[in-house]
Amino acid sequence: LANMGERFGFYTMMAILSLFLMAKYGLDETKAGLIYSVFYFSIYILAFVGGLIADKTRNYKGTILWGLIFMSIGYFLVAFPDNPKYEKMRDSGFSLFYMFINVGAIFAPFAAIGVRNWWLHSHGFAYNPDLPALCHDQLNAIITPEAAQRMHELAVNAGYTGSNMTSFADRYLNLFTTGFHYAFMVAIGAMLVSLIIFVTNKKSFPQPRNLSSTATVTLDQNGKEMDAKEIKQRLYALLAVFAVVIFFWFSFHQNGLTLTFFAKDYTDLSKVSVNLGFTTLQGAEIFQSINPFFVVFLTPLVMALFGYLRSKGKEPSTPRKIAIGMGIAALAYVVMTLGSLGLPSKEEITLRGGLPDVERVTPLLLLGTYFILTVAELFISPLGISFVSKVAPQKYQGIMQGGWLAATALGNQLLFLGALMYKNIPIWMTWSVFVGACLISMFTMLAMLKWLERITGEKQG
Repeated sequence: LANMGERFGFYTMMAILSLFLMAKYGLDETKAGLIYSVFYFSIYILAFVGGLIADKTRNYKGTILWGLIFMSIGYFLVAFPDNPKYEKMRDSGFSLFYMFINVGAIFAPFAAIGVRNWWLHSHGFAYNPDLPALCHDQLNAIITPEAAQRMHELAVNAGYTGSNMTSFADRYLNLFTTGFHYAFMVAIGAMLVSLIIFVTNKKSFPQPRNLSSTATVTLDQNGKEMDAKEIKQRLYALLAVFAVVIFFWFSFHQNGLTLTFFAKDYTDLSKVSVNLGFTTLQGAEIFQSINPFFVVFLTPLVMALFGYLRSKGKEPSTPRKIAIGMGIAALAYVVMTLGSLGLPSKEEITLRGGLPDVERVTPLLLLGTYFILTVAELFISPLGISFVSKVAPQKYQGIMQGGWLAATALGNQLLFLGALMYKNIPIWMTWSVFVGACLISMFTMLAMLKWLERITGEKQG
């Protein structure tokens, strides 16, 4: 629960950051994707720095505390709109940890889009996912006649009664992006809740073992002394796994980028709308609550499955679980590939000013994809952290946990390639690339399996 606010803020950014950049600054998918990937690269690579600081100072709780404070400051800075005057068991334990931190992630997208749509509603307008891009085209005088006609129809449906489309575009964009700013503000409250929980319970949290910075003996998880050769083998194994997961995260973390773009451009959002009176919960961002919901819902089931296999002596080793998860992720993008066959290109729908609802796909396509991706995530993310904790020598625990996240950072840095493909090649082909990336990760893990199981002391059940 002390980390719940961090996940709330993380999923707030995942839900609305790329769309905010496009609506606020008129960026296309490629440019927004580049900024998005740099941002997520920075999140995870700085965790590596945090690992260095924690190991060096031996002040693990203090490092976490300052992380919470700095994140709160970051959300505070992005939460306020510009002034118009100036503007334009180890595995099980980590699985439980992963489940609880996703509690905050479930509600973040709902809060974000609820605030954004409430702000529009309070000024007499309704939400429409196609209007921001059309408004930017109108203001930049590059809108096509067909798109201009569609923009007028959508403006009327959104509550505009005038005839000056340029005036409407300017006002709608200002309200739309101001609502996004206030959505970021919600994350401040969640961060403060986490801060209070952490500070209140800080003294009762257990201390990491062997905190002495003068310790000269390195022990394994069984308390036996490790020699230099074993330490090197363990570090080599970790680095090999880090290299492999780069390709997985490049594919998996498309949920806040190309999958969100797909929800906005190709999915019938009218079927995922909830009217609360003062606001309407509708938008592409709402799909970002599906993944954390499935994490919380499916974690006990996955843990029960592993527990059952463990009781029968058939539980897969942690490296094998990770490889299986990568194969499951490939299956998710196979579903997207098949579901996208025959859809028009992004360039075509831009010229048309967007797709009408009757030509959009059912939300069930994304729901099914997120379900499969979440199963894959539960085989990889918490178990990957568990794998690092098993293999890393104690005095390198912080830096190796940071190394896992640094590998995630490198995968995230490649996210912009997804946005680039989304805009320039057939949509089904974009998903096919992610299928290939996940399969490369899976087969590489399987090739290293015996070596990794020997190092971890695990065997296939």
